[in-house]
Formats: sequence, C-alpha cells, structure tokens
Amino acid sequence: MKKNMGIADRTVRAIIAIVIAILYYTEVISGTLGIVLLVLGCIFLLTSIISLCPLYLPFGCNTIKKEKTT
Repeated sequence: MKKNMGIADRTVRAIIAIVIAILYYTEVISGTLGIVLLVLGCIFLLTSIISLCPLYLPFGCNTIKKEKTT
C-alpha cells in the first residue's frame, strides 16, 4: 500500500504512544481505561512505523509533503 503519513504525523503518534506506555507502566492510568489507551498507543506506534493510516484511506487524506518542482 502507498504511504500516507508525513514525518510530523508519524512523530506525534510515536510520542503519544510512548507517553501512554509510560503512564500505564507507572500506574498513573490503570484498569479498563489503561488497557484501552495502551492498545490505542500500540496502534499509533504501528501506524507510525509503517507510515500508513488505514483511517486516512476512505477520506483520501495524505500528510506527506509534496516536493516542489521548478
């Protein structure tokens, strides 16, 4: 599949995933909410690694900057 995530989008998702993981393992968030956020963090990390967000596909979103041709 074609990549549809730019570097800024990937970086933000990775940072959010890391913060969620730290909060979960330091028990700041726990229980059902903690597990749901941890799963969401894993999804964010996976999508940032592969540079593809499946939710962007139906909407035609693309956050990759286009190169200027002059």
